[in-house]
Amino acid sequence: MAKVNIEEIIDHLSSEMRRSLRDSVNSVIPGATFDERELFRRFKREVRRKCSTWENVPDRYVDSE
Repeated sequence: MAKVNIEEIIDHLSSEMRRSLRDSVNSVIPGATFDERELFRRFKREVRRKCSTWENVPDRYVDSE
């Protein structure tokens, strides 16, 4: 098993994840109005509350070059 810092991964992918969250909400709730950045901040807060900083993941999900 590998360990990953989930918060750092989310921060590293923040642009892509923020757009993905926006698109997901718009797909599920067409016409919803919300602050994309605030949604992402709250998402990160919930991840911090529900996950450990370092999460174990199976080795097959990690490719170190």
